Amino acid sequence: MIYLAGPLFTAAEQDWLRSLKATLIEHGHEVCWPFELFRSGQIAEWGPIAPRRIMERCREALDRCDVVVAWLDGTQVDDGTAWEVGYAHAKGKTVHGVRTDSRQAGDTQHSVVNAMIEASCRGIARTVPDLLSALRR
Repeated sequence: MIYLAGPLFTAAEQDWLRSLKATLIEHGHEVCWPFELFRSGQIAEWGPIAPRRIMERCREALDRCDVVVAWLDGTQVDDGTAWEVGYAHAKGKTVHGVRTDSRQAGDTQHSVVNAMIEASCRGIARTVPDLLSALRR
């Protein structure tokens, strides 16, 4: 099963990840998307313990998955996505990044993103078709 990591704070982010999830499913992958781990209003109901509950629920989902696909767009990788990449890598899971953003965001002139994130990924695809090819290998 693939854990689909990426920021979920805007409608645009949710739409892009929803589309990527649908594409992955169309290509035969089972996908766990953190957006669907919580029912509407649940996070607000948790109040001050929400951060701990969010982390625990996502960590449990990561533990059930074999592969992580992490959306790495932006001037900097989303904090939560970076945590998920690091956690998965530490657990020996395969991590594939996808970065459609044309801006360089890495530590060196040859980097695509932060060195710690980049080195934790098996590869970073620049397009969804390239990601699908990487997942087939």
